[in-house]
Amino acid sequence: MDNMDVQHDHGATGTPAERGQRSDQGAVELTFCVVNTSKRELLRTCLDAIARERAAVPFATEVLVLDNGSRDGSAEMARAHGATDAVIALQRRTGKAFCDSELLRTASGRYGLLLNEDSELLAGSTLALRDALQDHPSAACAGARLLRPDGASQACAWRFPTPLTALATAFGLHRLLVVQSTGQTTREVDWCQSSALLVRREAAAEVDYLDEDFFVYSDEVDFAKRLRDAHWRSLYVPSAVAVHHEQLATGDGSLARIVELSRNRDLYMRKHHSAAAALVVRWLTAFSYGVRAIVALALPGHSPRRYWSHVMATLHRDRGTGLRELADDYNRRAAANDPHGSASEVL
Repeated sequence: MDNMDVQHDHGATGTPAERGQRSDQGAVELTFCVVNTSKRELLRTCLDAIARERAAVPFATEVLVLDNGSRDGSAEMARAHGATDAVIALQRRTGKAFCDSELLRTASGRYGLLLNEDSELLAGSTLALRDALQDHPSAACAGARLLRPDGASQACAWRFPTPLTALATAFGLHRLLVVQSTGQTTREVDWCQSSALLVRREAAAEVDYLDEDFFVYSDEVDFAKRLRDAHWRSLYVPSAVAVHHEQLATGDGSLARIVELSRNRDLYMRKHHSAAAALVVRWLTAFSYGVRAIVALALPGHSPRRYWSHVMATLHRDRGTGLRELADDYNRRAAANDPHGSASEVL
């Protein structure tokens, strides 16, 4: 990416060749690939969990952290953390698809474990994901079961979006007909959330990694669909578990996420189906959120305004400010007003 200033540097404990879990056990089997966007303390928790996992697996690993233009000291903390082998520090904020692709291209391992900074691996998860791909050579991706911080399960694997899945969701049947992250045994699914997703790097290279047209949201759906079209499969591995410490934004950030989610859902439908299918999905999705907005009027703790924002963003996909525009604004302000990096975070 021509306008992206990228800095690669090693972690505090030396070059990769000096790292015990890399050199003592031979060729790197698995690379932990962490994307961080201004969440230093969550990143620390993520790296602490990775350190525990590295000590428990019987194969060589490495840890790459990509810092997405943060100005909260995240990159410095990652460099100093004992688990980190190298930090990729982006000087300009960009999208999740670019970040994940950059990590997968840079990684040395046969497998790349994509992690958000708000994902905390629980004991044994790395080995369970790796064994799943070892046991299923036609699988390109293996997704962990995700838990919310309170321990509740979070839906994390689904059928590919189609007008039929949108219809099922509109009539409240999504948990039965669309969600696939169910059961206690490893199963084939259409796609898994990339918060804790092990990827076979050979397969990722075959489809040219993630599509950067998807700034964030639907990027992993498109990735899984292109892998499926290339005869690769995705797995849901419930024996691998990660706590997903989701940080739900409020105010402008919340609305920008809704806008970005809606526009990339539509982009996926137009790319893999048709303009007519995209239109059908827009109306069915808007209907679904409209019903939720009405129901939320009678339910404490639910925001009718938030659901209505989904309705408007879904129907008017070309309007509004998304995360891409917030990132562009962040980069402009950081360059023009605060070149040394103390500009306030907006994402």
